Amino acid sequence: MKKSIVTVATVTVVGFSSAFFHTQVQAETLGNLKDKQTEIQSDREAIKADLSKAEAKIADVLVELEELNQQITQFDDAMKENKAQIEKVQADIAKKEQEVDKLEKEIATLEDAIEKRFNKLKERAVSYQKSGGDVNYLEVIFGSKDFGEFINRVSAVNKITNSDANLIEEQEKDKKEVNEKKDKVVNSLEEMEALQVELKGIQETIKQQKEENEKKEAKLKDKKADLEGLKEDLEIKDNNLADLQAEVRQSMQVERQSEAATRSNTSNGGELQTLGSKSETKSKSSSSAPKVSAGSGSVSTIVNSGRQHLGVPYVWGGKGPSGFDCSGFVSWAFAQGGYSIPSSTSALVNVGQKISYSEIQPGDLVFFDTYKKNGHVAIYMGGGNFIGAQSTPGVSIESMSNSYWSNAFKGHVRRVL
Repeated sequence: MKKSIVTVATVTVVGFSSAFFHTQVQAETLGNLKDKQTEIQSDREAIKADLSKAEAKIADVLVELEELNQQITQFDDAMKENKAQIEKVQADIAKKEQEVDKLEKEIATLEDAIEKRFNKLKERAVSYQKSGGDVNYLEVIFGSKDFGEFINRVSAVNKITNSDANLIEEQEKDKKEVNEKKDKVVNSLEEMEALQVELKGIQETIKQQKEENEKKEAKLKDKKADLEGLKEDLEIKDNNLADLQAEVRQSMQVERQSEAATRSNTSNGGELQTLGSKSETKSKSSSSAPKVSAGSGSVSTIVNSGRQHLGVPYVWGGKGPSGFDCSGFVSWAFAQGGYSIPSSTSALVNVGQKISYSEIQPGDLVFFDTYKKNGHVAIYMGGGNFIGAQSTPGVSIESMSNSYWSNAFKGHVRRVL
């Protein structure tokens, strides 16, 4: 059978007329119903496979999101640590710049002292000439291009007094100290500035990586939302197919009962009396409604019996206790209290007395228009809750105010006890 056939049938049921479908199902043979049952089950299995895939993908996305969140946290920590390092380096650079300013002042002072000493040496050289000094010596001195050459020439001729020699020594010492300090501070400052540039580069790289991960995170969240939407759609489709299964199963049951009744009529001269029916006439054909046989159990016995089977899966045609459909569960639960009622929704809609929702009490039957009118039945527990075998997740306690069930409930309540 082609899958599209079932899909069209499903759309027909949900979108057009459940009553029409019900009529068509009733008119089909048992063989056709079995084929339809197989098709629907095949569709449900395909949907469940898609659900499993969607759930697996959601799980993968959650793992990726967790890993990305960890990376983003690590990047945040790294950026905080780098920021602290950058601030420390900037503080050190500011401190070194202050040292440079101070050294520049010291250097200016030293250079001023050097200039003064140089002038003093010149004055002494002139004085030396006037007192009869060697002319060649003066030529050596005043022929110097700079102070360094001057010192070298003076030392070479060795014509300077001891005091002049002391001045020259101080000059050399101060110049050396100035140069050493300047080199040390400049080198340190250059290293820190290079480190600052490197740290800022690292910080920018980390920031870019974090932004990239945040983009990935946003895409994964969108993907997760899409997958969850797909999962929800698949669950709705599965619920619709489950309801359709229940209708087909009930139709099959009616068909079997009809065939059995036909055989019984044939063997008993055409007279038929079903269990729980009232005979209205003594003719061969009788008109009846299902009747509840008396029991001794209480409503609490019925409800508590159902509670003990919470979580039991929904099984098409299941009458318990390892699997139930909605009407099968209701019939089974009442049987635990000693009451015999039909096990098909189509029969239960005529059991007992119809009452208004304002009169509802524990033990009453509540009907819901799911895939068709009165397509689902459950047992009211009180407190706005009911217990029943839902297509998903099986036997469970649900609230009448739940959005799905409140929309499906049209006020049909029946009292059978």
